[in-house]
Amino acid sequence: MKATARAYPIQGLIKYHGLRAPERNIPYHESISVCTAPSATRTTVEFGYGSDTCLVNGTGIDTAGYERVTTVLDRIRELSGVESGARIESENDFASNVGLGASASAFAALALAATTAAGINLTQRELSVLARRGATSAARSVTGGFSHLRTSMDDEDCVAESITDAFDEDLRMVIGLVPKYKRTARAHEETPRSPLFEGRLAYVHGAVAEMRRAIREGDFTSAFGLAEQDSLSLLAVTMTGPERWIYWQPETLRLLRTTRRLREKGVPVYFSSDTGATAYLNTTAESVDEVVEEVEALGIESRVWRVGGGAKTVEKDLF
Repeated sequence: MKATARAYPIQGLIKYHGLRAPERNIPYHESISVCTAPSATRTTVEFGYGSDTCLVNGTGIDTAGYERVTTVLDRIRELSGVESGARIESENDFASNVGLGASASAFAALALAATTAAGINLTQRELSVLARRGATSAARSVTGGFSHLRTSMDDEDCVAESITDAFDEDLRMVIGLVPKYKRTARAHEETPRSPLFEGRLAYVHGAVAEMRRAIREGDFTSAFGLAEQDSLSLLAVTMTGPERWIYWQPETLRLLRTTRRLREKGVPVYFSSDTGATAYLNTTAESVDEVVEEVEALGIESRVWRVGGGAKTVEKDLF
């Protein structure tokens, strides 16, 4: 009763913000993301223990994280009839809690490894619903690539679906790593109390439709220009909530300004960020070296990632 799965984290393109039903991680509005590879989470799950234990990169998780893990495991036990506790070990080969979508890959990998270990075979749709119980964005990490999370108060209809893209593997995502610890849950809790939140809800439906079109047609300028705009919208709503939380750092602003300066020179590159200080500079294979050089010139550590696929089981266990 042991299995291991790998999943890729996500870059939010049209980000969800705020939870309409927090106990089930159902967001107020729909969202679109792209999985990022080769960054990955690998998780091994084995049932047959007296209680649930979970290590991430060799360290125990906090109470809030443990509760999210047991929420997923309890649902699996309900579906499978397994009554024992589970031993879980997970490894990320990228920084977590800095705005790189680690919770998405964490719970996608957990959901797949745990269902496999419990001996149940869920459809991708069912697995997407299950992973969402741990983290909303994990629903999209299950499906991989470019994915669209539909929202619904009906639990089974709040699910991710893949979007066929036409970028022909030309997309490159340059990560400007700004290691400032953050908790996304904080933003989601107070989002609805921002005076700008209703405006975001009005804007986001058209943005999702335009993003789907741009992805399907391989319209780089529209897709990633919209992702840049959405990042600013996300920040505006968060910083006008009750806590007036500003999660960007000076380095984040330098990355945004560098992006715009490069674009003025004709380089196809667009800024994006989730609820964190780290930024994505979305560009093409032809221009990626120039973008990396500019990021490194700022004294900011960089990574170059491509589009990643959906969650999969793998043979090499962590224990």
